[in-house]
Amino acid sequence: MPTMTADPKTSLERGLQVLQLEAEAIRTLAGRLGPEFQVAVELILGCKGRVVVTGMGKAGLIGQKISATLASTGTPSLSLHPAEALHGDLGRVRSEDLILALSWSGQTREILQLLPPLKTIGATILAITESDRSGLGRDADAVLPLGPLGEACPLGLAPTVTTTAMLALGDALAMAVLEGRDFTREEFASFHPGGKLGRQLMRIGDIMRKGEQLPLVREDASLGETIAIMTSTPGRPGCGLVVTQDRSLLGIFTDGDLRRLVSEGSLDPKSPVAEHLGSSPTCVREDQLVGEALHIFKDLHVDQLPVLADDKDFLVGLVDVQDLLEIRL
Repeated sequence: MPTMTADPKTSLERGLQVLQLEAEAIRTLAGRLGPEFQVAVELILGCKGRVVVTGMGKAGLIGQKISATLASTGTPSLSLHPAEALHGDLGRVRSEDLILALSWSGQTREILQLLPPLKTIGATILAITESDRSGLGRDADAVLPLGPLGEACPLGLAPTVTTTAMLALGDALAMAVLEGRDFTREEFASFHPGGKLGRQLMRIGDIMRKGEQLPLVREDASLGETIAIMTSTPGRPGCGLVVTQDRSLLGIFTDGDLRRLVSEGSLDPKSPVAEHLGSSPTCVREDQLVGEALHIFKDLHVDQLPVLADDKDFLVGLVDVQDLLEIRL
């Protein structure tokens, strides 16, 4: 088979043309958005079951992404292959479900064959298609019409502009529904515990050191006693937390403070640790987000942050910069 090479100039021009055509399609779609969109949002918000997204071919792949976005932002959803549905997977659908059917032409055979049994089940059908006059558009309970759009494919065949428009409209729909649900950052975190976004949305109280992992130091302790506590505390936190008898935080003595005393030649193990405390240490609250602690570590170039109770200055924990590394943040 002969080796095929592309003219770099022609390739660049084609790439720019495709991007411009798809960007223009989204701008056109935005201008066409009307009251049908609000109807679709209300249908999803009112759905008592799941949003079942279906489409054939490239539209089906776009549907999988839309379904995943809905599910991750508070709307129970699953993706259903229309051909598989016709051979048994239709049993996944219930009358309380909403079907989001994607077909650019509105004449996709597998989608049209699926509509009668879906109506028998009693599910509501919302269509994303070019026109409400297509086969899918006529049989759906509600339609989000894309309107006429040309493909970016030089042959005019490969789904490009149309699938981009479907994806953009699906994202718009999902975000409008998210806002309608008052979906919170905390809920988002609960759906994304394994990702970086989810970890940033964890609470400090979820990862902080506590109990025997806290290097608690009496306010009348000597410097030598403080160093011994720092060394013997599980996890070697690199600091001592000086507290009153009722565990109010007085200050923090860190490895950095120790190195400074050594370099100055003023290290006296018998001297009171209270004489060497960092003034007004930066603290966090246990209900703050882990992402906030990350920014503090970066901005202030510190390695430890004492954690105080939500409503008072009672010491409840400690966050070390290593703790963020352990959760891969």
